[in-house]
Amino acid sequence: MADEKEKEVAKPEKNDSDQVALELMKFITVTTGYGKTTANAGFTGKASTVKTPEEQAEALLELFQRCRKAVKQPAE
Repeated sequence: MADEKEKEVAKPEKNDSDQVALELMKFITVTTGYGKTTANAGFTGKASTVKTPEEQAEALLELFQRCRKAVKQPAE
């Protein structure tokens, strides 16, 4: 019975480039705060740059495309 369940579960390929690109994107966003809004607290002399949800999503999609390109690029 346990053998049947193990056969049914499809295992993803470990070297799938989209998965690697997604993990790279997650790492970059977590460590740098990429795609998040930045609002200045108090008076800094600069206007705050608040991104809309659409701008945040666009920035993350662009980052994912850049990560996919970097992952697929052959090492020199």
